[in-house]
Amino acid sequence: MAVSPERKQDVEGPGDPVVRFQSYLHGGTSSLLSTLPTLIVFPVYKTVFRQQIHNTAVHQAVGQLCKEGPVKLYRGVVPPLVMRTLNGTLLFGLQDTLLHQLSSQTVVSTSALSAVAGFGAGVVEAVVFTPFERVQNVLQNSQNDRQLPSLKSVLVKLRAQRMASGFYRAFLPIAARNALGSSLYFGLKGPVCGVVAEQGLSPEASSFVSGTLTSMAISLTLYPLSVLVANMQAQVGGEVKGVMACWKLLWESRHKSLTLLYRGGSLVILRSCITWGITTAIYDRQEKRSG
Repeated sequence: MAVSPERKQDVEGPGDPVVRFQSYLHGGTSSLLSTLPTLIVFPVYKTVFRQQIHNTAVHQAVGQLCKEGPVKLYRGVVPPLVMRTLNGTLLFGLQDTLLHQLSSQTVVSTSALSAVAGFGAGVVEAVVFTPFERVQNVLQNSQNDRQLPSLKSVLVKLRAQRMASGFYRAFLPIAARNALGSSLYFGLKGPVCGVVAEQGLSPEASSFVSGTLTSMAISLTLYPLSVLVANMQAQVGGEVKGVMACWKLLWESRHKSLTLLYRGGSLVILRSCITWGITTAIYDRQEKRSG
């Protein structure tokens, strides 16, 4: 749970570099410890990806993966594992840094500080991690297996492209998704944790439930942006269309149906419950111990 600026300033000075370092360390540690669940649920993520790209039902996506075999099942797992650890380090640490910077300003209300700091952290996160997501989506698309059989071949191919069509393809929807998602996460998880704690749960359980519920709501709300990103990033080469043109094509390919657009959404809930619930619980526990 994000600690209020007033309480943090009572505990430590607003510019204490040790405290700032601890936030980055705790964020990285909590995300690193959640890499095991990431490995476990990666087949789930890949199933969702197939649904997003090919607009197939769950049993059809699972059938495709089973037919391809266990070796290809984990093709593309390296980028999300690396990104997961670095993501937690940057997201939690930068949000805490921005929170302390904003706490000295009178422009932003106290209740909105965590959300505003989360928004800024989400934008920086998009700048840093869009290339990771791009590589991951190219690797997970089975249509690229022949042309781009390895991680090295993908990197070489993307490096030869312009930034906007190569590593930073779909940057705008990613920035919107990450900024809004981070803002909602940091703005909501504290109040939600407080409500859950009133039900008599332990601090660790309250943090876990808070992280789960918050990330679940965010994932479902922003799921269409994730589908758009996956479709924009899965291919390399060919005609490069803008965000609105890609959205129009996606919407028409789903027959203008929200039900078809949200295919795989239930699996996103499962993934969020496991990863962000654990990450939030570990991070909050570390923060309370160091506080």
